[in-house]
Amino acid sequence: MFAHRPRLVPNWGVPMIYSISALVGGLTLPRIESHLLPGVLAGISPSAALAFLSSIASGMMALTGVVFSLVFVMIQFSAAAYSPRLSLWLARDRIIWHSLGMFTATFLYSLATMNWVDRYGAGNVPFFSAWLVTLLLVGSVFMFVALVDRVSLLQVHRMLAFAGDQGRNVIEQMYPPLETPSTLADPAEFEKLPVTQTLPHEGRPRVIQALDEVKLESIASETGAILEVMSAVGDTVVAGTVLLRVRGGSKKLDEGALREAFAMGDERTFEQDPKYALRLLADIGIKALSPAINDPTTAVQALDQIEDLLRRLGKRRLEIGAIYDGTGRLRLITPHPSWDDFIRLAFDEIRLYGATSIQVMRRMKALVSDLIAALPEEREAALRDHQKRLDATIARSFKYAEEKRQASVEDRQGLGVSRKDEDD
Repeated sequence: MFAHRPRLVPNWGVPMIYSISALVGGLTLPRIESHLLPGVLAGISPSAALAFLSSIASGMMALTGVVFSLVFVMIQFSAAAYSPRLSLWLARDRIIWHSLGMFTATFLYSLATMNWVDRYGAGNVPFFSAWLVTLLLVGSVFMFVALVDRVSLLQVHRMLAFAGDQGRNVIEQMYPPLETPSTLADPAEFEKLPVTQTLPHEGRPRVIQALDEVKLESIASETGAILEVMSAVGDTVVAGTVLLRVRGGSKKLDEGALREAFAMGDERTFEQDPKYALRLLADIGIKALSPAINDPTTAVQALDQIEDLLRRLGKRRLEIGAIYDGTGRLRLITPHPSWDDFIRLAFDEIRLYGATSIQVMRRMKALVSDLIAALPEEREAALRDHQKRLDATIARSFKYAEEKRQASVEDRQGLGVSRKDEDD
């Protein structure tokens, strides 16, 4: 299992680094040029250079204010239209913060270079500084293009694809192929051992973003204990919540080392949490089905991405909760969602909120049938159960027989190409 990799520089630190670098460069590079390369000049008049630099400085400041005002307004809009959790990921995207840093650096370095144009009435324009401003301007243009492309993620189909891509990545990294043997622990292996230590959470509520299973397995192997993780990745823990229990320990383990294995944060991440991608897709689907928006087509598009994730999960070994050491002894037990958990998360809320939408019901009917046909037999029971719930929802939600019949037709587009003749 891969370890959590926190960012070395916070988001607000990125534009600060750009700004400080621009100030330091603006104060030192022209001075170095004037002392070491006094004869190397830009070849343009001081008045032209001042007009060029002042235009860049004033233009970059205006561009920065307008662009980022619009960006943050659009992010707020996406929070209302899609999901606050998804818009948070866009707000902290590094492209946004690097763009802010590049625009600010261009503005500051232009101002600094202006101070060295025609300095002491010599009529000189520093060569390297003038060209560096030009390069910063070109870089700002490229960053502006990248920023526009990133903001276009706010289109609903790209938002759905973004959440789906994150889910596909984590499924690929976390879960082995279905033919891989299960690593679920037999309760008899550890429940007979006494609990010798518990590790509670301390401090304000936090979200478990990732778990360093390698570190925990190493600690358990060194002490001959079995560590039973009680709080899963994605859980919000409060003061006193038990993070893990130590079974069969011969001595008290270092709580500091155990706590370091839990990466905590203020919100969930995709890194070790495949449920999070499904959660976001379900959020978009049920938000689209709300009376204020009433957009079942977006819910159908969310179901397209959900189907793809479930197909991939259904062909993977999900039972990965036990880790053994090199001698084959159980050392670590971690909680992971089951196939039933994924099915409920993916379907239940959309089924309930879209109960009166013929389009959503038809798409879900096709989705479940496709999964039953495509996935191994061991995944079928949970899908059959959901199929029964879907039929019961249709029977309960539609008053007239004709509406019930239409809602029961399988259709991948919701209202597009029916698989069965509606007269059957």
